Amino acid sequence: MDGNQAEHRRDAIDSPEWQNRVFKYRGALLALPALALAAFGRPSAGSIALGLPIALAGEAVRCWAVGYSGVTTRSDAVIAPALVTAGPYAYTRNPLYVGNFLTALGFSIAFTGKLSRGGRTMLTALGLGTMAAVYATIIPLEEAYLRRRFGAAFEDYVERVPSIVPQLQAAEPQQGRYDPKVILKAETSTFLTFGAMLVALALKTKK
Repeated sequence: MDGNQAEHRRDAIDSPEWQNRVFKYRGALLALPALALAAFGRPSAGSIALGLPIALAGEAVRCWAVGYSGVTTRSDAVIAPALVTAGPYAYTRNPLYVGNFLTALGFSIAFTGKLSRGGRTMLTALGLGTMAAVYATIIPLEEAYLRRRFGAAFEDYVERVPSIVPQLQAAEPQQGRYDPKVILKAETSTFLTFGAMLVALALKTKK
């Protein structure tokens, strides 16, 4: 067992088991609201025109962030070979989650155009509420790991960059390099999910 593996095991032991489980199954948990949208949504041309650009913007933010953070974003356990503070990480500490929120918001708008106000509210609240609950659980887990691993460097980063809502000016100094080659490898499942939602939108529109 190398040093990183030993550290990850110790972090898992130190953290509450339920937090580790939420982190491990975060993808499946966040897929449930998407399935609800696909099953019960009723899109309109107007809702698609409004929501789809927001969803695409969210995926663009994800790709930008993954280009810096790499394939470790797909790990079942918290892992960070280096502290990345460049690119979108100079504006918010969690750009992947900001991107996911935009994508979820966009699809919630797109899928609910023909529903009643109550139906739109319920499906949107289900999606964004589930996402907020998952991230409220795993962000402290991730940041506890980063604090143990990077110490003062991470504390300084926390002082300079907000957790979620992006700041207008990039923080300095920045550490990290953008590598577009990792995006396809890291984002394959996300692209497939995004494509499946587009297919569901198209099928729902024809009804």
